[in-house]
Amino acid sequence: MGLALDAARGALATHDVPVGAVVLDSDGTVIGRGANERERRQDPTAHAEIVAIRQAAEATGDWHLTGCTLVVTLEPCVMCAGAILAARLPTVVFGAWDEKAGASGSVYDVLRDRRLNHRVEVFAGVREGDCGDLLRDFFEDPARRGIR
Repeated sequence: MGLALDAARGALATHDVPVGAVVLDSDGTVIGRGANERERRQDPTAHAEIVAIRQAAEATGDWHLTGCTLVVTLEPCVMCAGAILAARLPTVVFGAWDEKAGASGSVYDVLRDRRLNHRVEVFAGVREGDCGDLLRDFFEDPARRGIR
């Protein structure tokens, strides 16, 4: 989670919401790293999870990320949960809950929905305080968001 937090802090330079993610292979080696890049790229799909998953797929040469783990500072949204399922990631670890748009147990539970063809083991609340503080600080300080 420390590496995901480091990635999240990197998003602050472009006034993106500070969310970070890493994909680890079965040996614990980082094969994908991402931070929110929606503002920088002007791309609504450039969430930290998507960036990290794309990088991991490129690193492995395979879109099947079986045996890998995604670690992210904020509970994945519906779009990211869909990407996690599509990539066949078996495990997701996240920090802060997203009570407005979360899709891994709070608002929705897409990752563990028995109606779908793949289910994910979810570990929630890892370093929740650190992850939540980073987000709260961002939203409480207009300068961090590029607002004067």
